[in-house]
Amino acid sequence: MAEIYSDISYQDLHPTIWYASRVHDSRFAHYHSHKCIEIAFVLAGKGQYFVDGRTYDVKQGDLLVCNPGVMHQSIITDPNDPTLEFVCGFSDIHLHDMPENTIVAPGTSPLLTLSSENKREVSRCCYEIIEEYNSSEPGRYYMIQAQMMRMLVIIFRTLYGNRKSSDTEGMNFESYSKGYVVKNILEYLNENYSQHISLDQIAKNMYLSPVYISKIFKEKTGDSPINYLINVRLEKAKDMLEDGRGSIRSISAMVGYDDVYHFSKLFKKHFGVSPMHYRKKIMDEDD
Repeated sequence: MAEIYSDISYQDLHPTIWYASRVHDSRFAHYHSHKCIEIAFVLAGKGQYFVDGRTYDVKQGDLLVCNPGVMHQSIITDPNDPTLEFVCGFSDIHLHDMPENTIVAPGTSPLLTLSSENKREVSRCCYEIIEEYNSSEPGRYYMIQAQMMRMLVIIFRTLYGNRKSSDTEGMNFESYSKGYVVKNILEYLNENYSQHISLDQIAKNMYLSPVYISKIFKEKTGDSPINYLINVRLEKAKDMLEDGRGSIRSISAMVGYDDVYHFSKLFKKHFGVSPMHYRKKIMDEDD
C-alpha cells in the first residue's frame, strides 16, 4: 500500500476547481492564457487549437492541456461541425516529478494521446462533472472534485504508461459517446413527455445540432426522437385510459397534447381505435 501512495499523495492531488463547463465552439475565441491549468476534452466535432504559436488539429476524444501562462485559442474549421468541448480550470496539483500546477506531456505537443478505454473514462468524468455543476445537490463541489481527481489519475497513468491500453477491446470511443448522448435523450423524453418538447429544444439541452441528434438517435434506436416521444406519450395515455383516469381531454393534456383532436388522431393511427372507443372497449371487457 505504501508503494501506491509514494506516487501520488493527498497533498499532491487535491485540486481546486475554478470553472467547469460544456462549450459549443461556435464563436470566435480570443488568444488568451490563464493563471491555472486548463484542460479541454473534445466531446464531439472537430476543429483546431492555436497554442504558443503552433496550430493543432483536434477531434472527438482529444485532450488538450494548457498550463498556466500558455497562450491558446480555439479555431472553428467547419461551422457545420464545430467542436463540443468540456473545459475545466483547476490548480493545487503536483504530479510526480513535474513542476507544481503543471502537466508535462511527452514532446512539445499540448495534446495527450489516450487509449479508447481512457477516452471513454475521461468522457464519463466530463459528463458527471457537468451534471453535478448544473445541479443544486448538496456536496456537489466534492463530487466534482472527486471526478476531477479521477480524470487526473487517468492522465497521470497515460503519461507514465502504467495503464494497459485496450484499444482492441470493447466498443470504440465514438460509439460510447453517441450511446451516452442517446441514453440522456431517452431519459429526458421518458421523464418529460408531458411537457412541450421539440427537436430544437432537445438539441439545445444537449448542446448539439438537431441534425446530429436525429442522426445518432436513429442509429441507436431505429427511430427519430419525435417519433419515440409520440410512442411514449401514446403508451402512457393508453395506461391512463385503462386505469379510468380523467377525461379524454385531461389525458391528452397530461401526455403533452393541448389539442385533443390531434391527440385522438394520433392515438387512432397508432392503436387502430380512438381513445373514446378504446376506453369503452376496456369498460365492456371489465363488465
